[in-house]
Amino acid sequence: MKYLSIFLSCASLILVGILFYLFFNHTEQIKKISEAEKKTAASHFRIAYFETDSLEADCTYFKDLQVRAREKQDAMDGELNKMEREYQKRISELQAKASTMSPTESEKAQQEYAGMQQTYQSRKQLLTEQLYKYNEELKADIRKKIEGFLKDYNKQMNYAFIFANEPNSFMYYQDTVYNITQDLVNGLNEGYKK
Repeated sequence: MKYLSIFLSCASLILVGILFYLFFNHTEQIKKISEAEKKTAASHFRIAYFETDSLEADCTYFKDLQVRAREKQDAMDGELNKMEREYQKRISELQAKASTMSPTESEKAQQEYAGMQQTYQSRKQLLTEQLYKYNEELKADIRKKIEGFLKDYNKQMNYAFIFANEPNSFMYYQDTVYNITQDLVNGLNEGYKK
């Protein structure tokens, strides 16, 4: 009996030692596996970028949208210039009659002038808002086309991130190996031709 308790104590001590060894050896293996997974993940982490100014300069769709925006701006300017010429003509007529006007006619002329100014300003504001809205719709359309192309493009390339690099942006260094601007321009131009 006396030897049995000593034997059991020694056996339990040996088993505890084996368990400690297995536990710490297993955690070392887990660490090695997780480090290998991190290295593998890091090697597959890819980032690309495209130059927005090159996109605007080389993409046919962008050029057509810029022409449309300019036409809309010119139409707005033309309408406002026409209104201004008509108002200037009327003001000249009123000024020519100013010396022969009665006080009530003079007051009416001043009210007419104030009305013309108010009409001009409200029309200018409305046209400016419409132009702004139109330009925002064009920008949203461009963004949608870029995102659609990049979504399909990235199915093959597997980039983690694709950034738009604008002049004076926060990117201080970029490796031209990851510049996908030409791919984007070619893809958007092909899509626009269709």
